[in-house]
Amino acid sequence: MYDIIIIGGGPAGLTAAIYSARSGHKTLLLEGGAFGGQMALTEKIENYPAFPNGVEGVELGRMMREQAENLGAEIKRERAKTISLVEKTVVTRKSSYSAEKLILAMGASPRPLGVKGEKELMGAGVSYCAVCDGGFFKGRTVAIIGGGDTAVHDCEYLSRICEKVYLIHRRDMLRGGEAAFKRINLPNVEFVPNAEAEEFIAENGKLKEILLKDGRVLAADGVFVAVGTLPRSELVADQLHTEDGYIVTDENMKTSVPGVYAVGDIRKKNLRQVVTAAADGAVAASDNI
Repeated sequence: MYDIIIIGGGPAGLTAAIYSARSGHKTLLLEGGAFGGQMALTEKIENYPAFPNGVEGVELGRMMREQAENLGAEIKRERAKTISLVEKTVVTRKSSYSAEKLILAMGASPRPLGVKGEKELMGAGVSYCAVCDGGFFKGRTVAIIGGGDTAVHDCEYLSRICEKVYLIHRRDMLRGGEAAFKRINLPNVEFVPNAEAEEFIAENGKLKEILLKDGRVLAADGVFVAVGTLPRSELVADQLHTEDGYIVTDENMKTSVPGVYAVGDIRKKNLRQVVTAAADGAVAASDNI
């Protein structure tokens, strides 16, 4: 029997493990994949505090894990198969674990476009986070694919650091209507309506062009896919309050089930960054201690 079980080894889960173990709680963290979550897919993180020259996502994940283990957290590479929130029990292929408190930190995955070249060029011109990776394309030409608020926000952000920004959308109207169009009415932004990507074309292993389904080709050094994310909440979505699959919490990360918390990208929130995920983990692990 553990005091706290954390499901997920991204920055939110690892930070929760650090705070929990440091407080003297018997802590178990379960992660079935790579430690660091989406952070581990980022070649270099430039906006996490205390790293003036940036840090590799994999390395930051390794350091967080090492810190948690040094403080006494037990970390196992096991994937949760079933989770009972009421009973506070997690079943994996190897065993069953119970605790007084559960912290759900399974994260979310970027929704891919599914076009040719997308998977191969991930991290080599294809990104799903403008705030994370936009700095790598300073003074260059980029494209954003999407028509929602995230795409518009990315467009505003990238327009300040990139020479040229294309906003590619499959419809002729952005989701935010005229207000959204006003936000992207910028000198270096070109709206490309009624367009869908067919293929991402590489040269020397890096993105060079975007082939559209109508045959047009746009030269771009980077493309940011902003068509939403998919929360990894399928094991618990029918047991608590969610909105569009994202777990709803209060400011202390409490869910609708007593003793169950949700942190990081899996919960409903406005900003999904490594630093906000870490903050969520710290808050959840410290509540009621």
